Amino acid sequence: MMEQSVETIRPVPDLGAIQEKVVAKRFDDALTDLAAILEAEPENPDALYMAAVCCRYTHEFESALGHIGNLKTISPEHGRAHQEEAHTYRDMGRPDDALLAYSRACRINPALIASWRGQLEILRRKGLEQQAAQVTAQLEALRALPQPLLAVLDLVSQRKLIKAEELCRQFLQKVPHHVEGMRLLADIGARLGVLDDAEFLLESALKFEPDNKRVRIDYIQALRKRQKFAAALEQARLLLDTAPDNPQFKSLYAIESMQTGDYDTALSTFDEILAQLPADPVTLTSKGHAHKTCGDYEDAVNAYQAAISSTPHHGEAYYSLANLKVYSFSDAEIEEMHAQEHNSNLSHMDRVHLNFALGKAYEDKGDFATSFRYYEQGNRLKKFQTTYKAEQMTQDLKAQRDVCTAELFQRRSGCGHDAPDPIFIVGLPRAGSTLLEQILSSHSQVDGTLELPNILSLSQRLRRRARQEGTTEYPGILNELSDEELDAFGREFIDDTRIHRQGAAFFIDKMPNNFRHIGLIHLILPNAKIIDARRHPMACCFSGYKQLFAEGQEFTYDLSDAGQYYRDYVELMDHWDAVLPGKVLRVQYEDVVSDTPAQVRRILDYCGLPYEDACVDFYETKRSVRTPSSEQVRQPIYTSGLDQWRNFEPWLEPLKSALGPILDRYPIPAPAESPRS
Repeated sequence: MMEQSVETIRPVPDLGAIQEKVVAKRFDDALTDLAAILEAEPENPDALYMAAVCCRYTHEFESALGHIGNLKTISPEHGRAHQEEAHTYRDMGRPDDALLAYSRACRINPALIASWRGQLEILRRKGLEQQAAQVTAQLEALRALPQPLLAVLDLVSQRKLIKAEELCRQFLQKVPHHVEGMRLLADIGARLGVLDDAEFLLESALKFEPDNKRVRIDYIQALRKRQKFAAALEQARLLLDTAPDNPQFKSLYAIESMQTGDYDTALSTFDEILAQLPADPVTLTSKGHAHKTCGDYEDAVNAYQAAISSTPHHGEAYYSLANLKVYSFSDAEIEEMHAQEHNSNLSHMDRVHLNFALGKAYEDKGDFATSFRYYEQGNRLKKFQTTYKAEQMTQDLKAQRDVCTAELFQRRSGCGHDAPDPIFIVGLPRAGSTLLEQILSSHSQVDGTLELPNILSLSQRLRRRARQEGTTEYPGILNELSDEELDAFGREFIDDTRIHRQGAAFFIDKMPNNFRHIGLIHLILPNAKIIDARRHPMACCFSGYKQLFAEGQEFTYDLSDAGQYYRDYVELMDHWDAVLPGKVLRVQYEDVVSDTPAQVRRILDYCGLPYEDACVDFYETKRSVRTPSSEQVRQPIYTSGLDQWRNFEPWLEPLKSALGPILDRYPIPAPAESPRS
């Protein structure tokens, strides 16, 4: 029996050898080998792609489409899968389907020259000369691009950012002032969170080519990400002056007006665009966002619904309705979402948005099994777009504990900038940070701002410095920074955030991820207040799982990742409590809900602020709120949301398992609170 078993074992073929067979046009032999690989690894993306190519060349078109369908399920934004789908439709004599697939491929990966050529050929055959001219311009721009930069563009589209960065830097060392190279490197920097580098590169590129519209658009977006809204608005105004009737430039100007709080200008500009492009779904959705931020609920709903009426597959509008939190979908709207669910031409993000919206719709109907299925599918699709690794985050947070010791803080006592202005609200998203911000910003001496990126950007700068100068990696570099540097970083934070303030003595930075960098915050701003917004782990993690975040919270797309992240967060906060006793005020969300006045007094005492009734009546405060909780914090506190996660408990075992002993510890008693000076 043993000898017979050994004889029947076949080694799995090597993909490199199969590739050689494909190049030699031995497609049947290649397909035989690929079948062996796919039997062992049904979700091997390279094998699926090569099998699709072979099937197309052997005219087994339905099999080719089947392999592509499987590949798109595994990796929805695999640009070459969409390109291969287009080639297959083209060879089947289905030019309309081919054109759509080529268009999707180019949207995912603009470096796919074959997809641009495929579009051009079909458009010319159809006599669509205006569209053909646009594609021709794209092709000419790509052909003019040096080969290294074309490779960079391809790598960025595949999210291979570190490799793309290395290649781009090598090119710019040889051609230092190549504007497109600078623009691409800035794009990589922005994706990696190194926003100050991105801003500098784009500012420099504009000096070389002031009329380069693409660079100026990227510069505006970089300034917005750095929350330099006034500067972004000025750049948007300069861009609009070059072509006052250009709808894209008008849209950018409207968005930047909105960011500076000029909602009247934003809304009137959106209306101008809609006069040019009636019922444009993107503009209508942006208009809805403006109304939502201002608290104009009915106007927001009307704008989102108009976007859907115009373009039923515009998934963002459905999700925007769901994200109002207090909106309930009608049966007709749910039926329309199901119709779009089966639209094979739906873009990846439209499908993500649609799944989250359906999750909310069925949750409101009390059909929790169906609701969870859609939330799960939406998260699975979204996770395809990320490179998040839970174990890497665990190691990063452990490094904070290893470096930021009591000895470090004792040795650096007296360092940093002495400004008492900032109040940091940290924790996990959906833990009540927006509620705490609304309470505090209702005080006459406190300005509410935004989730400011400055601390995260500084940490990225320190990481980048280590790579470029060969110094110790962050956070280890905290041991090496001079007293002067710590003071300068603190002053820089105060200066750079001044633009968000209205003149009050104190201001809030509610970036939740700053909990990772409390050591850095304390070293550069030793008098800053820090409040930890804490919520029951199951409620907090599942609420994050249901929330489609725009960016920066990639751990929320998987229940196990969310549980591990919460556990790591608690362990790190325990560490801060131990090495910086009394520094952080912990506020349990459930305590705020059950006894708001007592918690308000406790928070104000910690911040050294006198009691004001407005903080208890926070829901009456008129201010723009840009987070997902915007509608909820405009209402009195309610208790119905505390245990909503229990409706989904049958499906939350991966979360419970990842949380482990943290579940037994909640609520974690607050450490002894030291009186504030």
